[in-house]
Amino acid sequence: LQMLEQQVVGGEQAKNKDLKEKHKRRKKYADERRMQLVAALQQSNEDSSDWVLLNVYDSIQEEVRAKSKLLEKMQEKLRAAETEIKDLQSEFELEKIDYLSTIRRLERELMLFQQLLDQVQSLVRRDCNYSNLEKIKRESVWDEETGCWKIPEPVIQKTRLP
Repeated sequence: LQMLEQQVVGGEQAKNKDLKEKHKRRKKYADERRMQLVAALQQSNEDSSDWVLLNVYDSIQEEVRAKSKLLEKMQEKLRAAETEIKDLQSEFELEKIDYLSTIRRLERELMLFQQLLDQVQSLVRRDCNYSNLEKIKRESVWDEETGCWKIPEPVIQKTRLP
């Protein structure tokens, strides 16, 4: 009767040593994995609120409260991140508007100077090297040290007839 009972109580696999060994390996692996998770959580810089996932609770209400607090903290972090994103976007938009207005202002000034040059060019003497603005542009050189253009000196070329 005892032999029959031992066979029935454990089921068909009660005396299977391979199966017992497999269960031991699985349990050992699960324990090692749990220890790795605990070590990783301890090393993290996050609040102790992450421990909510590992705690054992006395009641479902207690678990709900703990997870609700964690959810509220995460929502607060999300709101802070969204606010930061909006601030950065508005700051970027203001800088963009400022750059565009600067570009428009500089384009208007460039047009003014171009029109002034066109008007003044006709007043410059023909025998002066400044009568040809394209030639002056080609001969001008940008100086990196001073941060300005080096423009050729005005020269009046007098032609003498023999």
